[in-house]
Amino acid sequence: MKSVAFPYELDACGRTAVADDANHIRDLIYQVLFTSPGERVMRPTFGSGLLQLTFAPNSPELAATIQFLAQGALQQWLGGLIIVEAVDVVADDATLRVTVQYLVRQTAIREVQTFVQGATP
Repeated sequence: MKSVAFPYELDACGRTAVADDANHIRDLIYQVLFTSPGERVMRPTFGSGLLQLTFAPNSPELAATIQFLAQGALQQWLGGLIIVEAVDVVADDATLRVTVQYLVRQTAIREVQTFVQGATP
């Protein structure tokens, strides 16, 4: 099945770009991780709130909090599509790097993806 690519773009023919199932799930994970609650009009609780914690003082407690927030949001919003096995979050200055290990329920394929938000050198 084909889905609209995220972020929205046009393909070489000028039509809406599409993504296959694996890329669509990756796009959905990115949206959950980097959308702040209250950002979506019809879904005010959608998202994880990770971006709000990017500039908080670094500590082991904050790292654990961010990991639990990310894992909980992924399970809540994408639990029907994936099984979240591990989440690792690294906040480095203005860059937030999240690595997610998950199992796609439909295909039973294990994936490990890294998502980056913020300034990158």
